[in-house]
Order: sequence, then structure tokens, then C-alpha cells
Amino acid sequence: MSDSQLQQEPNPNTCASPGNPVFSCMMSPSNKDVSPPGMRAKLQSPLYRTTSSDYGGVSPTVESSPCTFHPKSQRFSEDLGKSGMYCDSSFNTALDRSKVVWIGFFHKLYPPLKAQDDRWTTILNLAQVLLFLTSSNSLPPFWEIFASVVSGTGNMGNSCVCREDSDLEDHHHGSLRATRGQSRRVEHGTAAGADTGEARSSRPRDPVRPPRRGRGPHEPRRKKQNVDGLVLDTLAVIRTLVDNDQEPPYSMITLHEMAETDDGWLEVVQSLIRVIPLDDPLGPAVITLLLDECPLPTKDALQKLSDMLNLSSAAARQDALNPAKHRNTTAVLGCLAEKLAGPASIGLLSPGTLEYLLESLSSEAHPTVMLFALIALEKFSQTSENKLTVSESCISNRLAVLESWTDHPDYLKRQVGFCSQWSLDNLFLKEGRQFTYEKVNLTNINAMLNSNDVSEYLKISPTGLEARCDASSFESVRCTFCVDSGVWYYEVTVITSGVMQIGWATKDSKFLNHEGYGIGDDEYSCAYDGCRQLIWYNARSKPHSHPCWKEGDAIGFLLDLSKKQMIFYLNGHQLPPEKQVFSSATSGFFAAASFMSYQQCEFNFGAKPFRHPPSVKFSTFNDFASLLPSEKIILPRHRRLALLKQVSIRDNCCTLCCDVMADTELRPCGHGGMCMECALQLETCPLCRQDIQTRVRLIAHVS
Repeated sequence: MSDSQLQQEPNPNTCASPGNPVFSCMMSPSNKDVSPPGMRAKLQSPLYRTTSSDYGGVSPTVESSPCTFHPKSQRFSEDLGKSGMYCDSSFNTALDRSKVVWIGFFHKLYPPLKAQDDRWTTILNLAQVLLFLTSSNSLPPFWEIFASVVSGTGNMGNSCVCREDSDLEDHHHGSLRATRGQSRRVEHGTAAGADTGEARSSRPRDPVRPPRRGRGPHEPRRKKQNVDGLVLDTLAVIRTLVDNDQEPPYSMITLHEMAETDDGWLEVVQSLIRVIPLDDPLGPAVITLLLDECPLPTKDALQKLSDMLNLSSAAARQDALNPAKHRNTTAVLGCLAEKLAGPASIGLLSPGTLEYLLESLSSEAHPTVMLFALIALEKFSQTSENKLTVSESCISNRLAVLESWTDHPDYLKRQVGFCSQWSLDNLFLKEGRQFTYEKVNLTNINAMLNSNDVSEYLKISPTGLEARCDASSFESVRCTFCVDSGVWYYEVTVITSGVMQIGWATKDSKFLNHEGYGIGDDEYSCAYDGCRQLIWYNARSKPHSHPCWKEGDAIGFLLDLSKKQMIFYLNGHQLPPEKQVFSSATSGFFAAASFMSYQQCEFNFGAKPFRHPPSVKFSTFNDFASLLPSEKIILPRHRRLALLKQVSIRDNCCTLCCDVMADTELRPCGHGGMCMECALQLETCPLCRQDIQTRVRLIAHVS
């Protein structure tokens, strides 16, 4: 007798896309919001069981993944932008007009209809369209004459279509959309209707102007602007980018266009090193953002960059009074090492570059230069050959000295100490050194950050109370303790004053780190942002009255589930209560935070006295939570991987949770290999992406 038997008749419908699904995504973009509930750093593909028992058994690494980049010519795209796409009378053969003509063109041609609009206005609009099309020589002579005659009969209430007017009007509409939820909106002092030649010549270019994704067939290439000015424009406007779906600023798009050539890319990199100021907390993040958005450099461009920088230990000692240059140089090297992991990263870490980074770790260097030199060495070590090279340079001896800064009152040196300790525990092991988790005292800690459901990009201290992100993604983390009722409070000490979203999340919160979604970006969480001075809920923001936070500030978070409100504090000064999240969730709340690049903070869940406790009666996580001694240990990466290799999985277990027996089949596609608990959390089949109508449990028979 068979081991299992279906209780329903076989489904006649066949799978829409049978075969190995490993090389396609888990869910389509339209279904991303139906991923299984529960907090995690990013969507993880399930453990597929394929025909090969060994396939997928080991996670891909930078050493085993394709890492050679072969840049292609942009000749086709450039010619297409100049001449336009081939068009005939067939369907859908023309480019999208909104992407090949200047933004605002159709706003000017087709304004919102009003009661006083008449037929003559419509005729004039049609004539202006025909005038634009005559430039492509695609109209018969009659229509050219008609368009010119009608448009020349006078300004019958309509102004001509000009680039300046269309840009200004689109600036007005686009900036309002781009900065929704903010009080710091861009002011437009000149109206479109009153635009004169003098006003146009004196009006400064606004970096927030919506970008133009392309040029029309006969539109000239935009003028090359000062690269340093564009970089500073991007740095100035980066605080206003608050919408996850918002278009990048105009300055960033222009820099991206310039970086399409080797010479342009080199000019952008040199400008980043030259003009990013030392005192701006978002400076390194902007460097990472711009380089991450720019096209990948060619091998020749990397070689030219190495020759231009001419790095060595002597270069690290030069310009000691200009630490911004060295900080920016190390930040650029770290970003390129992360982006080009593999042979290109190996070539970039020349002996001179290694000497430069190691010399930047000396005690004579500025602490911020030491910090980003260490981060660059960490990212170079993502490639195994580079890791061996760096380890042989006796870097562990230098880091052992810097590790003593872990609790330094200077928050910049404290960052250096944190990264040094993390590197000694995870990357550059020192013989005879005891791991930090083996000697830290966790007796009085009953609640900490959950290291089991975060990505590998987030660094968590051995105490479980301090977190840092040095990756280009938006990483999130939550507490191990969940509350359903009562009044609760915790504090966070700001160590870096950049972009972080800290607050409360629930069991149903979903976070997509590589897409920029974190705490406060869904209906089940709410967050405080002290850098951009915003409160976040459901991916929408509103300004608050607190000043920008700075290093050492204490941020308080009070959750009152009886009154269904949240209160945020800055050094004891509270904001009005927030209640939006309670329309979607009333229980299952966690303390949680999301980090932009190079950001760090320390949590206090009640293990030590609060700096600014609220006046109301409250409870702390540490007083009510409990953790087993084994649950408090945050293992280094290499030891955690060694334990994972020892885990055995049964042949008939669920391919999603790898815990319960697989006993469920999805209908109508007929795919299985999962348990009922996991199947109930899916709305589409993970193998063929068909919608799930029913789930059938297979009944085992005993012979």
C-alpha cells in the first residue's frame, strides 16, 4: 500500500511553468506584499529540493559566484536616443513619450480642463503637438502649414511651449510629489505664467528638480555642469529623499550620465574625494550611494584611478591636516571593494593600497580616517584571496590596540573600537585571543537584539545591545521580547547622527533591506527619524518638532497599549502621541530599528538605569523577559557556519521551514514538499507562481 493517498481527485490542470525554479524569483513584484509574516531582514528563497541532491546545499559566496564584468558598448542606446525608435503603423512601436521628451511637455500641452476652455484652445494645443512632430519630418506638408498658421495667429490665451516654462511647471508638480509629508518644501518664487527672460537667467537651478530619464529624438544633450557642484547638490538634497518610490534627484541622474564613460567616472570619483566635507554625517553614505548607482567601472578605469591616487604609506602621512581627503579616499576604496568583489577587488588591493590602509590605522591618523580604513579592509576581505593578504599583514596586532576604544566617551573612537572588536571576532582572528562572547558578562541581560533573524550585513555586539550597519542596504533588527499589553519603555543612545528609523514593529511587519523598506514603512510599524526630523508610518512621513539628533543623544520610546499610543522622547522632551499604527495592530509589538550605511546605536532595554525615564509608570523588557544562556550567545560568523554544517535535515521534511514533515499539496498546480503551516502563509506557489486556491493535506496510511 502506498505511503500516502489523496482525498480528492487528481487535478487535470497542469503546471503553468514546470521545471527548476531556482533561477527565478520567489514571488512576482505584484505579490511582494503577501510574503510570509514575521520580521526578517530580507526575503529569502526557500530551500528548493531539485533532482540533484547536492544542488543548493551550500549558499553561494563571492568566490563561487560569477565576478567578472564585461562592459558593453552604449552605442546602440546613444543612437536610439538621437534618432528615435523605428516606428510604423503597427501597435506599440513608439517610445513612451513621457521618457523621451522633457518632463512637463504634456503638462503644458494638456493642462487640466477648466470651464472657460473652448475649442480654440484645443486647436492650439493640437497645433503645438503638430509643430513638435514636424521636427521629425514625419508629417505631410499640409499639416506643417496648418500647424504654423494656427500657432502664428496670436497668443489666444496660451503661451508657447518652451523648455524653461515646462521645466518650471514640472518642478512645481514633481517637487510636491517628491517631498510629500514634509514641511520643508521647496519654494518656487517665480510663477510659470510670469516667467521672463531676466527671471529665467537669474533663477538658480534646484537640485530637487525631477530628473529627465532620457532625451527626445532631436533634443540636444544637456549641458555638462560642474561635477563638484552636482556632488554637493546631491549631498544637500539627500535628507529630503523620504519616499521609497521617489525618483533620484536631478544632480544624481546627471552624475550617473557622466559616469557612463571612463573619463566621466574618474571625474566623479575624484570629485567625491575632493569636496565631501568631514563634518557632514551623511557624507560617506552619499559616496556609497553615488558609486552604487553609477555604472560599474571598467578594468582600464580602475587602473587609471590607482595611478591617479598613487596610494602608499607615505601618501597616508601626507595632508595630515586634511583628514576629509583621506576619509573620502578610504570610503571610496571600501565601496569599490564591496561592489567589485572578486578578481577586480584583488587587482584594486595593490601593495600600495594595502600600505595606505594599514598606515591609516596608526594612532597619528584622524579617528574617522581609521574607521573607514578599517571598513575598507573588511570589504576587501570579502574576497578570500584579499582576506589572506590582509591577515598576513599582522593587522590583528593593530586592531588589538584599537579594541580598547569600545567604551570610549568619544563616540567617533567608540565606532573604531566597535569595528575593531567585530573584525577580531569575525575576520582577522588573532592567535591566543579569547573571543569576546566568551568573556562578556550577560548575567543581567534578559532582552537583547535578535541576531537570528537579521541579515549577515548587520553587526551586533556580543552583548546584543549595540548594532551597526556598514553595508549599502537598509538593515533592520528587532528585540527578542514581544509585548501584548501594558506600558513599556526603552532608550537608544545615538552613536552616529545619520539616517536611522527607530521605534516599534509587530509580528506582521515586513522589511526589504535592499529596497530601502524598514521600520515605519508598513502599516504594522512606526518609527522616529531624528536625522531627517520625521515620524514614519506606512511608508509615509510627517515632520516633528525635535531638532536633529546628534551623537550622545538619548531617544526614548514609550508604548502604552492600554491607551493605544506611542510617545517619542529626545533627551526627555516628548512629542505628541502617535496612534496611527493601532488601526492595523494592537498586540505583538517589538522594539526595532533600521540603519542606513555607517550608522550605529546602543539599546537599553532596562539592564541599566535610563538616562531620561518618563514620568508615567512603565515596565521594562529586561524585568519581564527571559533568555536561556545559550540564547544569549552571539557567535562569530565562522563558528555559526560550522554549527550549520553539522545540522542534518530529514528527507521528508518541509522544504520551507526544514522542521515539520512535508504533508501538503497545493492546488491547482499540484506542487508539494511543504507542511500545512507554511502552505497557509503562501498565496502563490513558490515553484510555479500560480495562485493557490486550496491546500490539501496528504494522509499517510500504515500497512
